[in-house]
Amino acid sequence: MLAFLGRRLLIAIPTIILISIFVFTLQKLLPGDPVLVLAGEERDPAVLEYLREQYRLNDPIIVQYFTWIGNALTGDLGISLRTQEPVLALIGQKLPVTIQLAVMALIIAIAIGVPAGVLSAYKKGTWIDWVANVVALSGLSVPNFWLGIMLILLISVKLGWLPASGYRPFADDPLDSIRVMLMPAFVLGTGLAATLMRHTRSAMLSVLKSDYIRTARAKGLAEHVVLIKHALRNALVPIVTVTTLLFGELLAGAVLTEQIFNIPGFGKLVVDAVFNRDYAVVQGIVLCTGIAFIFMNILADAAYRVLNPRMRDE
Repeated sequence: MLAFLGRRLLIAIPTIILISIFVFTLQKLLPGDPVLVLAGEERDPAVLEYLREQYRLNDPIIVQYFTWIGNALTGDLGISLRTQEPVLALIGQKLPVTIQLAVMALIIAIAIGVPAGVLSAYKKGTWIDWVANVVALSGLSVPNFWLGIMLILLISVKLGWLPASGYRPFADDPLDSIRVMLMPAFVLGTGLAATLMRHTRSAMLSVLKSDYIRTARAKGLAEHVVLIKHALRNALVPIVTVTTLLFGELLAGAVLTEQIFNIPGFGKLVVDAVFNRDYAVVQGIVLCTGIAFIFMNILADAAYRVLNPRMRDE
């Protein structure tokens, strides 16, 4: 396993380099000049020149890239033009918020999507399968921002059960933090549950047609043992793939959901940085997000080898 992970990490290095090149060059193509925003309304030419020299914006683009990537390798992702804080510190502040939201949303998605997919495949062609597919299609079709607004009106304004917005650090008060994050996590989790349900159903339908499932039933095993121990375990490989990719998307930041519920996570940080042309923050977040996606894929590959013994011999 260690040799396998080592090979995957070596393969990931060129991908990370390509990501860094795209992140840096595409940022340069964006309209606007961050120095003009930073200089204020007066925009004294001497001040503009000083800021460009300070942030090395007068250097050739290739020099700027190697300076940026060299600093990034040492953990220095630059300074926010708007707040004058280190980008790495800003990411460190927002990352726990987004991780908590992503984990809660993923738990809700798995708790709803996987059992629904298994039941839909087992009861294929029945009213249960029809209802499950209609619910999944609704989950994919309903926009997150609309569902979030409706939940705020119903749960918070009308019933007063949960807070409408805000954030409470988990370390300060775990129960209150979960209460605050429950609605946005549900909004994200229902959409992910629909995706998981469809993939689980497809994988289970393929597995339930296999010879070893017929053999297990012929041996007289209980139906729940056949479904869980034999069918679901062998159908987990595509489910793990989808789950890890969905978690990577959540770490990238659920922009609309975080804006609606006023959650200070990655999504809100990206929106604020783009509006203020705070390119150092945008670069740092996109680079970290790309690296997170790569490592989530490596984690998924490692999970395959744990779930499917045949892959360990390849």
